[in-house]
Amino acid sequence: MTLQAVILDVDGTLVLSNDAHAQAWVEAFKDFGYEIKFEQVRPLIGMGGDQLLPKLLPELSAEEGQGKEISDHRKKLVINKYGPNVTPANGARQLVVRMRDEGLRLLIATSAKSEELSVLLKAAQVDDLLDEATTSSDADASKPAPDIVQAALSKLNIPPDQVVMLGDTPYDIQSAKAAGVDVIAFRCGGFDDTQLSEAIAIYNDPADLLAQYELSPLGKRESDN
Repeated sequence: MTLQAVILDVDGTLVLSNDAHAQAWVEAFKDFGYEIKFEQVRPLIGMGGDQLLPKLLPELSAEEGQGKEISDHRKKLVINKYGPNVTPANGARQLVVRMRDEGLRLLIATSAKSEELSVLLKAAQVDDLLDEATTSSDADASKPAPDIVQAALSKLNIPPDQVVMLGDTPYDIQSAKAAGVDVIAFRCGGFDDTQLSEAIAIYNDPADLLAQYELSPLGKRESDN
């Protein structure tokens, strides 16, 4: 089938923000009296807060009580402190422009809240190019659950086999595969090839994919009939 649309993750895919998210979690935990190390949080980045927080503090829920307070505090730290200082992934804007110019419909699927997403897209220098998104507000459960990708498919109204997702974490891959969507993965999010092994292709970053665009799953699937 001809490729019609690309679902885009943001953190670690279009903007190098995964470390910043981990730092925001560590600071938020510390401000509420919990000593959680960066090394504990970083491998879980890519999950939504509703999934991440109870893995580190099983007695808390991101939806209520102190867990929600911590999660809300972390969001404010991302918006006001960490998010504005992150840098775009190499080639992010150029790849988005290329896909748009090829006639592909582009839609964001992120575990971030809408307020965070605005900051991150601006930092990625693609905020003027991308205006369709599904966020954690559109799903009952965030990545690695399939809900956000399924919401993106519903918004696109395109069959899963005519859509591919760009992501950078094993949670993107798990979420997308459960929704029937293949993933092209980037290493720039900090995960290795073993963790990304279920992707249909792996590239260093958007610039690497762009340099090999014609031979990539994007280029090949566009020409399939």
